[in-house]
Amino acid sequence: MTTTALKADARALGLAHYAARAALESVLGRHGATFQQQITLRLVVVAEGPVERAELVAQVVGSLKVATAEAEQVVEELTAKGLLAAEASRVLVTEAGREFYDTVSAESSKISARVWGDIPEDDLVAAGRVLALVTERANAELAAASV
Repeated sequence: MTTTALKADARALGLAHYAARAALESVLGRHGATFQQQITLRLVVVAEGPVERAELVAQVVGSLKVATAEAEQVVEELTAKGLLAAEASRVLVTEAGREFYDTVSAESSKISARVWGDIPEDDLVAAGRVLALVTERANAELAAASV
């Protein structure tokens, strides 16, 4: 497959995001999970220990740009599925949650390898710098708009 080099812009970023997200959601759908649930579960898994629920909700809000109530609902969904467990004001990943995360990660990593695998390292580094700057600026715009 040949791609035409285009200047990066909001449309190109959006198209890449939605294509990659759809690929991940194809894996998650086979396991009865949503994108929001996977992002939330990952935050707890990588913490390698219990996470304050309020901090988790704040991280989900910041990552997914959703309302606090929606982030809290996702935590509840994961708890109801037995993938997270509540412990006072903290949540932790259950054995079932870790198994689910490992399974989905293994399946999605195969897709990621096909998507990202042959892109030159220098291009990935440059894209990473640009994406970090775009994220920083977009977050600043969101913060300014909410004042």
